[in-house]
Amino acid sequence: MNCVFCALVEAGSARWVARGPVASAFAPLAPIAPGHTLVVPSSHFADLFDTPPEVLTETVALVRRVADTMRSALRADGVNVLNAGGPGSEQSVPHLHFHVIPRWHDDGFSTWPTGRSQHQVQGDPIARLASAVAG
Repeated sequence: MNCVFCALVEAGSARWVARGPVASAFAPLAPIAPGHTLVVPSSHFADLFDTPPEVLTETVALVRRVADTMRSALRADGVNVLNAGGPGSEQSVPHLHFHVIPRWHDDGFSTWPTGRSQHQVQGDPIARLASAVAG
């Protein structure tokens, strides 16, 4: 199987926010906002429908931790959690993943962004998230 997310998890080559045996979080290659994070099961599951409930529970718990941390560490006004399930939904990588995107009143995009955020965050937002999610 040639799954890009499985390869990242196996190689450890991503910018990690959190890594665990069941769920992991990392920065996407082309973030649409400072701190944009992908949360995935650490093992391969194609989408929500393919994922065992106990894995989905731990994955969504990590989504919540990352989202909570965005509000505190990045001072986001809100957070979008986005998921596309299956090829008919425009799912770009056939591995369950959630986009966790910090939002600010002045970020310049709508709920499903088509461009890049105009918001600036001081320092390295992924490093701040990684530190805060870790503990």
